[in-house]
Amino acid sequence: MRRVPALTVDELKKDYRVKQEAIRSRLREFERRFDEGDAAIFKELCFCILAANSSAEMGMKTLAAVEDIILEADLAALRNRLSRGFRYWRVRPSYIVQTRDYLKREYGLKLRELLRSFPDRESRRAFFAGNRNIKGIGFKEASHFLRNIGYRGYAILDKHILNGLCELGVVRRNRKPLSPDRYRRIEQTMRAFADRIGIDMDELDLLLWSRKTGKIMK
Repeated sequence: MRRVPALTVDELKKDYRVKQEAIRSRLREFERRFDEGDAAIFKELCFCILAANSSAEMGMKTLAAVEDIILEADLAALRNRLSRGFRYWRVRPSYIVQTRDYLKREYGLKLRELLRSFPDRESRRAFFAGNRNIKGIGFKEASHFLRNIGYRGYAILDKHILNGLCELGVVRRNRKPLSPDRYRRIEQTMRAFADRIGIDMDELDLLLWSRKTGKIMK
């Protein structure tokens, strides 16, 4: 028997009409982030490292605790700040320091120049998701980072988005994609669905996320 979706497209579109301007405003905010410069872009990358397997709110709170020293502080200083009540305070600072030192050494931390050098969407994401010198960043986190600095066309397939797609009958299971190929397949399925219902995929991503969290945030 064919499964009846828990959420209908009509219900989704109704919610979209209510939230459309707020969603588009948030996407414009992401686009402005790129123009704020290399330091701001690096901090956005750090946010995604800190938010992984946690939450956007916790990632923002953790970043705020070290934002003033994150460009220069050594590992001990970062750990000292985050040891006061933050999760992953030993591991995540090491990811940030290793990633920062690599990007400084190889690219002078000129991230706008680096990002503009990639010829297409996939090579840009693959650089961050598959680079052994960039720690704590997989396909989801790389997609999240690139979306948050204004690049379009990436799905952030966290549990909220996957649950939403499952409720709509777009995917059968809300299982986390463990390989790049599976991630791309689900992303393409989501893109095709977005095209079919006439909602931009980046907007659909924020819409589904807001339905689960009650918020339209990064």
